Amino acid sequence: MNLADMLTYADIGQLTAIAGRYRCECKLNSKHDLIQSILIMLGSRSFMESHIRECAPEDLRFLNTLLFDERSHFSLEDLLAVARQASFDAPEGKTGGFREMVSRFKSGGWLFSGSSQQTRYLFQVPKDLKERFRETMSAHIKDKVTVSSEPAMYRNEGELLLSDLVMLLRYIKENEPELNQGGAMYRRYQQGVMNALHIPEDLLTKGGWRFGYGRACEHYPPRLALLYDYVRHRRWITEEGFRLRLTASGEAVLADGKCDSLMQIFSFWLKLYKGAVPNLPSLVYWVSISAGNWVSVPSLVDGVGWLIKPFYYDNAASILEQRIIRMMVHLGMLKLGETPAGLAVMMTPWGKDIAVPKHL
Repeated sequence: MNLADMLTYADIGQLTAIAGRYRCECKLNSKHDLIQSILIMLGSRSFMESHIRECAPEDLRFLNTLLFDERSHFSLEDLLAVARQASFDAPEGKTGGFREMVSRFKSGGWLFSGSSQQTRYLFQVPKDLKERFRETMSAHIKDKVTVSSEPAMYRNEGELLLSDLVMLLRYIKENEPELNQGGAMYRRYQQGVMNALHIPEDLLTKGGWRFGYGRACEHYPPRLALLYDYVRHRRWITEEGFRLRLTASGEAVLADGKCDSLMQIFSFWLKLYKGAVPNLPSLVYWVSISAGNWVSVPSLVDGVGWLIKPFYYDNAASILEQRIIRMMVHLGMLKLGETPAGLAVMMTPWGKDIAVPKHL
């Protein structure tokens, strides 16, 4: 439902609170007057711009999460969890309280109780407000992003990830790599895999922390780790007797010479990284909106880095540059080049096609 519909179902108490919040000049005992005044205030072009400009970062992160959530209704517990995440899990007292944040959005006309018996204890966000927030937020983020000159040379991996997935299966079939006690291929086999792939990576060195981005990230560099986790998820490989072998379904894929689509691997990547980067779909969307032309990577960090919660030793910049942008390049969604001013990226047509969630 849109804002006008939700205001009609709202009780006089919430309408009065919203009108008071925005200092609407109207008759407080007239529901019709209250609704009209609120619609004029929240429907004005300047409202959303000033709201985003004046909002605290945690409030914008709260709205950003609701914007990309496919659920139409939220329980109070859902909203408190979103508020906690948006505050980067800061102690409740330091953020004014998560319940207070939810109440603030209710009195601000962003959250309304459901209109039916089944949804009366649930909350929803007006559809038209979400659309206007997305449009204004897009402009807000793009204002912070710097257009770059086109690199003399750039990297576009296209569908090489799919080709290398088949190459990985072929290498496993032909070599049946040995696994060490930790469940990883010995380095000579890892190097053999790299020699077979179109896009090789440096093998991991000893030391450092590695967890949170899938099981294989502990043993292999990011692109190979994604491929490995994906083929294990599809049950195309099996780890048994300290040997890595193809399953019957893996043999069938290899015999056919082709596998799943990039869209399926993209969806798997979103789920794989969800624990470390809960709002990954929204970050992919904002990068896609910002990188319609060549843009500098540091300015993207400025534009969307404040939406990223640090993950252990990964700060916002390293998450965006290494965990998101680099993986989007591997997925064929971004072109990556270097200018005299530094790294620059631009979305590919394929990237634009898949970066926008269906419900937006």
